[in-house]
Amino acid sequence: MREAVAGWHAAGEEVALVPTMGALHEGHIALVTEGRRQAKRVIVSIFVNPTQFAPHEDFKKYPRTFDDDCAKLVAAGADAVFFPPVEAMYPPGFATRVLLLGPAAVGLEDRFRPTHFEGVATICCKLFTQSRADCAIFGEKDYQQLKVVTRMAGDLDLGIRIVPLATIREADGLAMSSRNRYLSAEHRALAPTLHRVMQDLAARIRNEEPLLEAVTQAQNEIITAGFELDYLEARHAETLAHVTALTDGPMRLLIAARIGGTRLLDNIAV
Repeated sequence: MREAVAGWHAAGEEVALVPTMGALHEGHIALVTEGRRQAKRVIVSIFVNPTQFAPHEDFKKYPRTFDDDCAKLVAAGADAVFFPPVEAMYPPGFATRVLLLGPAAVGLEDRFRPTHFEGVATICCKLFTQSRADCAIFGEKDYQQLKVVTRMAGDLDLGIRIVPLATIREADGLAMSSRNRYLSAEHRALAPTLHRVMQDLAARIRNEEPLLEAVTQAQNEIITAGFELDYLEARHAETLAHVTALTDGPMRLLIAARIGGTRLLDNIAV
């Protein structure tokens, strides 16, 4: 990979990296398309990263569809796929992790998955330095992850520009995700409720309804619809700090909820 990137750089071509765990859908392909807008060459990494899964999570059952993924990437115009084995990324004796504060410690995903972002940041740091890419493309669906990776890349002077891409959605508003394939037909029909409730909540906040009251009402709507709600919160869009009113700065609504055995994430701007 470094030889390929060195050749592209020598020819004056910038390189974009799209980090993925495979099981690619149209949301991932949109990241590749954005990569082609940002740079002449696009590398897509496919690596199901064990260090970002807790022991009770779905690492072993996470979908692995490499041949299908590669076919989609060829059609999308990606220049290369980086597909390392686990033992190459975490060889015997591997003993280094990225310690995180800031947006990784704000009581959202980190409250429910306390080791997750350490694993994400460690693998992203490795991918950035391995690829020597000029920019990396990340979707806004995993919004806290986007902020964590952006902060890390800047703090550690990794020399890579993090480019966000707006969440890609199905026609009914459901955010595209590899985990959507786990939804039953009944639960798939209910899943867009998350986006609808957040849109309604954002409208109420913009209409200057009391923030706490509006958020509480939206939380109750999600629970009444049959979801197990981990969180639905309004946070500062850059720092992810708590906010009490729209005047506190740019605001983002973030949600995590379970239906059946599937955990769904989403977020929107206010």
